[in-house]
Amino acid sequence: MNKEEYKNIFVFVEQREGKIQNVGLELLGKARELADNLGQEVHALFLGHNIKSQAQALIAYGADKVLLVEDECLAVYTTEAYTQAIAQLINDKKPSIVLIGSTTIGRDLGPRVSARVNTGLTADCTKLEINEEDKELWSTRPAFGGNLMATIVCPNHRPQMSTVRPGVMQKMAEDTSRKGEVIEEKINFNKDKFKVKVLETVKKESKVDITDAKILISGGRGVANKEGFKKLEDLAGVLKGEVSSSRAMVDAGVIDHERQVGQTGKTVRPDLYMACGISGAIQHIAGMESSEYIVAINKDKFAPIMQVADLGIVGDLHKIVPMLTERLKAEMK
Repeated sequence: MNKEEYKNIFVFVEQREGKIQNVGLELLGKARELADNLGQEVHALFLGHNIKSQAQALIAYGADKVLLVEDECLAVYTTEAYTQAIAQLINDKKPSIVLIGSTTIGRDLGPRVSARVNTGLTADCTKLEINEEDKELWSTRPAFGGNLMATIVCPNHRPQMSTVRPGVMQKMAEDTSRKGEVIEEKINFNKDKFKVKVLETVKKESKVDITDAKILISGGRGVANKEGFKKLEDLAGVLKGEVSSSRAMVDAGVIDHERQVGQTGKTVRPDLYMACGISGAIQHIAGMESSEYIVAINKDKFAPIMQVADLGIVGDLHKIVPMLTERLKAEMK
């Protein structure tokens, strides 16, 4: 393999029912940073049906070119159709790097594409950087249950592929003055290999997406039960925030998984993250350490969460949280 033939960064921009997912915009921002370091371009892979009107928006978020693939068989995500399309584009355009969001779709698509084009894939990355010595992509991700961070390279194959969880990277500020090009691509699909057909889509309405919240009041093992979370809900109501949780309370059945923060939950970066009764295992910290301001309430002043908190309060959350709620109510009257 002649690695010199491979250049530019591909970003798979996921859309669902025509709505661009935030993780794609976040990856465009990171790809812009990496591409500027390499002196290369960012190409957005935008696949679907009747989505052309939205392609120009991707240029405003960092893409130099948008490779638009519109086809009826891409209207609803299926593994084989999307894999064929992206694999053909990779083989034709020869990108150096391919980035995919680590969503339910991305976690299915990434491994299949990497196998199809005979390269490696680093999953669930929390950090991407270009090594200044050899200009290889360094992809860092938690390993061994989050007890250490592994940095992985792919020196012998191209493209270098990584998936990144939503909320880890920051998208660029929209710049409508940016210039770029939308290129319509045609894919020669082998429909004989389409073994799966989507007959029906059944949606479960989610009450909240904690990744969008500006204020999160998060509870851990110290909250103990649903009555304890009621105290957090009262505080969140005053602050117009949302309640989230560590894995311990999800495993205990106290709170839904959609509100879990951490390595096996969601990655968040609110303006305020208040950790109540959370010890601060590395798996949890990995999901919230990029928060703008972190307040920790814990009986143990040596708890790991105190090391990442901007403000630590040592004490019983069951006394402190209600007192704080009442004080804030009085101040906001």
